[in-house]
Order: sequence, then structure tokens, then C-alpha cells
Amino acid sequence: MEITVITADTFKINTWSGGTTTQFFMYPPTANYKELNFDFRLSMATVAVEKSVFTSLPGVSRILLVLDGEITLQHENQHTKQLSKLDSDVFEGGWKTSSIGKCTDFNLMTTGNTVGTLDARNVTQNENISYAIQNKRDWVFVYTYSGEVSVNINDKTYTISQSDMLMVHQPIATTIRINAIKDSTLVFSEITTNY
Repeated sequence: MEITVITADTFKINTWSGGTTTQFFMYPPTANYKELNFDFRLSMATVAVEKSVFTSLPGVSRILLVLDGEITLQHENQHTKQLSKLDSDVFEGGWKTSSIGKCTDFNLMTTGNTVGTLDARNVTQNENISYAIQNKRDWVFVYTYSGEVSVNINDKTYTISQSDMLMVHQPIATTIRINAIKDSTLVFSEITTNY
């Protein structure tokens, strides 16, 4: 089991047609986003214009979770979904997708046999929660969108400040225990690469 705290100063920030995108983690490390040859990618984006069209990403499965604001996602000939804070939508990158509204969102992109989940929780100062890791996950990520928490895994404690991310590769633990040092919003992602 490998545990790493990834700090905000290492993240890559780029612009897209509707705002900015911050890449947290992409695997494998040699992958090139523009070539879409990654197994998975975790990122956060701002949608800064009222109406935007999403970049076409054929062969990529997506989960988008709203962290702030509200948007309506319109997937042509598929479905439409209105998202408020901590709501999520699952869709294919090859769909014709547009959005109405402004928000900050968390994104998980997967390709091939790789699958993943996103979940978000608000925790109040001094609150303790347990997060159960599902069986046979290859990766677990905990992102602190706001606040600060301490995370205990197998009797080792890590502090994750605002905008930092905890990565657990090949988790042996079945439960992550979290104590909120401040009021916090956390995003949990679990990924299986299925090689």
C-alpha cells in the first residue's frame, strides 16, 4: 500500500473554452491528455460562461460532480440533468454535451476497462466519519475542496489541507477514519484499473 499527499502546488492548470481546468492526477504518468491515452484522470474545472459546449472526448467515460454553483447538462439525444452542489452526472465523453449555468466541478474520466466512482461529503469541525473502501479497488483519492482534515489509515495519520489530495494506491485498509479540523467539503474517488 502506497500513501501520498499530493499538494496543490503540483497541480497543472490549463484553460478550456468555458473556463479553467486543474489536473490533479492522471495515470499512467506517461499519458498525454490530448491523445486520450490515459487510464483515468482526476481534475477540477470552472465553468465561467453561462452557456458552454463540452470538448468531445470519444472513448472516455465521465463523472462530473458539482462543488459550487448550479448547472444543467444537456446530452443531445440522451438525457438532461440539473445539478446543484454535490450532485453528479454520469455520461460518455463522445456525446454532444452542453451546459447552462456556472459552477466549479470535479471530474473523473476513465477509458478502456477502468471504472471509478465519485462521492462528496460535507463534514463539520470536530466531526469524525469513517469511509469504507470497496473491495478490490486499486486507487482511492480524498480531495479537500475546502477546510482541513486529518485522515487515519492503518494507525498512520495524515493532514490534508484545502486544495490538497490524499492518494492511496493498492489499499490494504478497509476503512479510512477522518476527523474534521475545520468545516470541510471532501471528494472521494475509488478507481479499479481492471488489467
